[in-house]
Parts: sequence; structure tokens; C-alpha cells
Amino acid sequence: MGQVTKQNRKILSPLDKKPEDRRMDRPYNRVEKQGSETNGEALVEHLADLRKQLIKSLIVFALFLVLVFTTMNYWFPYVTKGNDLVVFGPFQIVKFYTSICVTLALGLSLPFLVHFMWQFVKPGLNSNEIRFLGFYSPAMFLLFIVGVAFGYFVVNPLSYHFLMNFGAMNFNVIVSAQEYVHFLIMTTIPLGLLFELPIVAMFLANIGVLSSETMKKARKWSYLVIAVLSALITPPDFISQLMVLIPMVLLYEASIYIVKRMQARQMAAQQAEAVTTE
Repeated sequence: MGQVTKQNRKILSPLDKKPEDRRMDRPYNRVEKQGSETNGEALVEHLADLRKQLIKSLIVFALFLVLVFTTMNYWFPYVTKGNDLVVFGPFQIVKFYTSICVTLALGLSLPFLVHFMWQFVKPGLNSNEIRFLGFYSPAMFLLFIVGVAFGYFVVNPLSYHFLMNFGAMNFNVIVSAQEYVHFLIMTTIPLGLLFELPIVAMFLANIGVLSSETMKKARKWSYLVIAVLSALITPPDFISQLMVLIPMVLLYEASIYIVKRMQARQMAAQQAEAVTTE
């Protein structure tokens, strides 16, 4: 009986507890422990959601890759455009087909990849951010397609034929399939990214980093940066660089106009809110 009473006393009396055990029984320590457990569970849930969206993205990309590879004979003439191409070995054939199929599959799966990432980040955004991204995401995709189409139908054929005719004056020009694909990608994909300039300007203006007056003051330096970018992403000929420079300048001016309209709308909304408050 004496041993049982002693054991019960150890269990029931708080004085018999160790100092670290008594500290853990304090209310704020219990709240901190519960908060850390909640944060850990939230982190695990976010990582699981991210893993789920990444798996879905990989599945969609793999399906488009299989589709592109199995239908190669149908779309391949649109890539080569009737140009005479050569390969210098079996490995170049594999490299050529792989690079062009991966590029096309990535481009076709891009809307789905953006949608999956949107589903992941949407719960953590406020209503204004959701409205902004929900409205401008289609515009971003449309501008990207317009830029790629401009490169494919305008910049690529003109610059390719210009360089071929220029080289034919002194050389027997032979174009490998790998070099041609590299040239095609360089005259299409970067243009799609550059055509996102209005959306980038609207985003920076929306968070208060950029204004129309700032863009007007930096117009000369902006033109210089655009010219440098045009020279970097296009083949080394004046025609290609000029054909990229002109639409980029027009897009910059359009960005100034859009940002100005956006600022006027925000100012009108603030004035209306101030009048309502008074």
C-alpha cells in the first residue's frame, strides 16, 4: 500500500514533475506547441498539393510529347518549310527529333501547366491578386502566341532567306537540321516572351513600382535596351533586328498608354471612395 500511495503521489502532485515538464504545462508553451504543429501540417499539405500539381503537369507534358512524336509526319513539313536540310550522323537525327518534339510538346502543354500552377497558388492569394491574375493570364497567353506567330510567319522566313542569299554570294551553303531548328527556336520563342511587355508593365504599375511618367522619362534608355535585346535574341543580320525592334517599340508605347489609363482609373476610384467616405 505504501508503494501504491507513493506512486500515486508522483503522478498527481505537480511538485514531483521535472522543471522542463512544468515549463511545457504553461499556457503559452502549449499554444506555441499547437501553433508549430499547425504550421507543420500546413507545410506538409502545401508540399503534397505542389507534388500533385507537378505530377499532373508531367503527365500532360508526357501525353503531348507522345502525341507530337506519333504525328511527326503530319506537322514536320510546317517546320522545315520545304528547305533542304542535312544531318551529319545518326545521333544528330535523334537530337533533332528530340529537340523539336520537346519544344512543341512544351508549347502545347503550357496552358495546362499554367492552370495547374494557378490551382496551387490560388488559395494563398487575396481577392485583388486573384482578379488580376485571372484577368491577365489569358492576355499573357494570347500575347505569347502572337509573338511566336510573328516570329514564325515574318521574322524567321525573311531573316533565313536573307542570310542564305547573302552567304550564297561567296559560299556553298549547307544547313544542318540541328542548326535550322536552333535558328527557328531563336526567331520564335524569344519573341513570344518579349511580347509580354505590356503585361509586365501593368503588373509593375499595379504594385506601385512603375508609372507612365517614369516610362516616358526612361524612353530613350528603354529603346536602347530593346535594341540590345533585339540584337541578342535574333540572328546577326540587320533585317531581323529591325523587324523585332519596330514591334517592340510599338509595344512599349502601347504599355505607356495602358499604364496611363490604368492610373487614371485607379485615381478615379480613389476619389469616388473618398467622396463616399465623407
